[in-house]
Amino acid sequence: MENAHYYDVNIAWESDRKGMLSSSVLHNDLEVATPPEFPKGIAGIWSPEHLLVAAVNSCLMTTFLSIAESSGLEFLKFNSKASGKLEIVDGKHIMSEITLEPEIIISDSSKKERAERILQKAEAACLISNSIKSAIIFKPHVVIEAEPAHV
Repeated sequence: MENAHYYDVNIAWESDRKGMLSSSVLHNDLEVATPPEFPKGIAGIWSPEHLLVAAVNSCLMTTFLSIAESSGLEFLKFNSKASGKLEIVDGKHIMSEITLEPEIIISDSSKKERAERILQKAEAACLISNSIKSAIIFKPHVVIEAEPAHV
């Protein structure tokens, strides 16, 4: 893997407090706007705040998937809830913390500790979490569930 990678993202203002995100390497554009908590914000549209929390949460998932695959961990499902706390600190709006609540569903109870270790490794290796100054609060869950019978 090369030492540097670049991810181009463009934004074009449309109207009011919203614009359209695009990238020359992606097929779908994404409408973004000021969130409704701010003056003239617009509800129902992705905001920069949502995208920051989404970046951390999706990085956790992709890092977990890579480590789980490399280690041969079999799992049934991966889901993760994330919540960002925006507040004013020293007179500035900051995303002071992001809480991640990943849940892994596995069928083999003897693999629970291993799944927990892989979740911890994924959280520690997430490049987005490692690139921001917000506190990351990590609350993983591993659930044991019987695999569905194959018919």
